[in-house]
Amino acid sequence: MGMEFPAGFLWGSATAAAQIEGAAHEGGKEDSIWDAFARIPGAVAGFDTPEVAVDHYHRMPADVALMRELGIQSYRFSTSWARIKPGDREPNRAGLEFYSRLVDELLEAGILPWLTLYHWDLPQALEERGGWANRDTAYRFRDYAALVHEVLGDRVTHWTTFNEPFCSSLISYAAGEHAPGRREPEAALAALHHQHLAHGLASRALRELGAEKIGITLNLTTAVPNDPGDPVDIEAARRIDGIWNRAFLEPLLLGAYPADVLRDVAGLGLAERIQPGDLETIAAPLDFLGVNYYHDDNVSGHPLPAGTATGLVPTDRPKSSPFVGSEYVTFPPRALPHTAMGWEVNPDGLRVLLERLGHDYPTLPPLYVTENGAAYDDVVSEDGAVHDPERTQYIRQHVEAVSRAIAAGADVRGYFVWSFLDNFEWAWGYNKRFGIVRVDYDTQERIVKDSGLEYARMIAGALAPAP
Repeated sequence: MGMEFPAGFLWGSATAAAQIEGAAHEGGKEDSIWDAFARIPGAVAGFDTPEVAVDHYHRMPADVALMRELGIQSYRFSTSWARIKPGDREPNRAGLEFYSRLVDELLEAGILPWLTLYHWDLPQALEERGGWANRDTAYRFRDYAALVHEVLGDRVTHWTTFNEPFCSSLISYAAGEHAPGRREPEAALAALHHQHLAHGLASRALRELGAEKIGITLNLTTAVPNDPGDPVDIEAARRIDGIWNRAFLEPLLLGAYPADVLRDVAGLGLAERIQPGDLETIAAPLDFLGVNYYHDDNVSGHPLPAGTATGLVPTDRPKSSPFVGSEYVTFPPRALPHTAMGWEVNPDGLRVLLERLGHDYPTLPPLYVTENGAAYDDVVSEDGAVHDPERTQYIRQHVEAVSRAIAAGADVRGYFVWSFLDNFEWAWGYNKRFGIVRVDYDTQERIVKDSGLEYARMIAGALAPAP
């Protein structure tokens, strides 16, 4: 392969419950916020819903068998709170049994289960009581985590509390682009703090129950000043780095919110949400940190020139002025290729990010790239295959970037490609395909794309004995 990885480096793929399971109201499951959000006209492209998704709930054994065929060593999946505790009431044994069967299938296939407790699908009943803006939700999450461990803790060793809390707090409660679709800056910052608190409370409970490896997954970026000599661009990049990266990293790793971020959001109630003991709880020891990376960001504090072609407007960037703290934070396009999401492709940004984490946080736990992938408008060719050279190149280039980061000293111990299957891509509905396996949404037929075949070859090459 021309790349080197440490012994035991883990090769995986990832999905999320709300995006693939379907069976949205079967087996005792009730509404999550995404089921409710999808019923709002215009909230999701094409009026799509997660009701059927890719029917993983019924097709799970065959999907696991396909993972085994590709040589995937670990499967990062999420459990649905709305399936396990519908309405956050009593446990739903049918839901718990589904995940128990999934874990057994994975272990039988020789695949390490990597469980995420929260991938954005809060029970709608809890949202109606304030959702993540309500501090009590953090304690409800702790109880849910303990219940999942009670059933799966004898077989699951790796526990992720949250996936991308940046999105499920700020983008969901202020930008309104993800469920529950609120546009309330104060509620968004409350959600940010309460998800941090929920992570700490659940980590403590899981540790007491004997969980072996506990971590969290953050979507992080490298904020690059458009003009590194322009103080305005430097300041804009600082603000993006603060609200996107450091507002999550530093409470978790250092037990404090960054002082400059607290100044940026002064008057919006974040500091007032912090109760005695919260930060000590939030900074519970981590056994690993998951890093999700899709793109870095070229940042300016100036408006874009009239007529600037920017492609699609990304849905994962903080654009609300209460958070970036200035009239203008823009993302000038660079001479780089773009994915179907409108995101720039810059693999070296991943290397820079992984190296920076180790430099900035000396007590950093081991890193895993827990999501990395790209959406492209691939189709089934006349030969019945899916030829997706852009995605294939994207994956290879980013794996190479991980290898370079490791060579420079970054402690990265695994890579998970996003996504195993095409799926319900949140507010984009079924219009965006990230999978290394194509799904026909009418027939549910699975076709391994060229990128999936290449990923299998990469895994096999990495695991091959040295000559």
